[in-house]
Amino acid sequence: MTIRSYTDADRDAVLALLRLNTPAYFAESEEADLVDYLHHHSQHYFVVELDNEIVGCGGFNLFDEEKLARISWDIIHPYHQGKGLGRQLTQYRIDRIKEYPHIHTIVVRTSQLVYTFYEKFGFVLRKIVNNYWAEGYDLYYMEYPAWNTQKAETAAP
Repeated sequence: MTIRSYTDADRDAVLALLRLNTPAYFAESEEADLVDYLHHHSQHYFVVELDNEIVGCGGFNLFDEEKLARISWDIIHPYHQGKGLGRQLTQYRIDRIKEYPHIHTIVVRTSQLVYTFYEKFGFVLRKIVNNYWAEGYDLYYMEYPAWNTQKAETAAP
């Protein structure tokens, strides 16, 4: 398994992964949002390759004023789900985020369909908004409190 930075040449493969996970995890209407994200916000986006095939992707975005990083657009090929690729990709991104000393909070905006995956990392559910992404796809806003605790301890005099 290789995790590498996304390039524009990966766009079609990433969109194919989204389609393979629609409607199980994403609404059809979310494809336009992903296209916009890839075009405008993918500076910290990554793909997972197995045998030179893209089988997963996910990124994060930094919000400097809020001292916040948000994990974004996790997608794993259905055949490879449950095999640890998503776990490795998520840990990879958490580790990259920790390289930014000004970031104090890590969040993920996900759905009721996969929020338990993030709970395994210690993310805590903070808010639910029904039908946020689309009809039947709720927003589950989660925070990584261990990150806040570590930052608070290192910032203390």
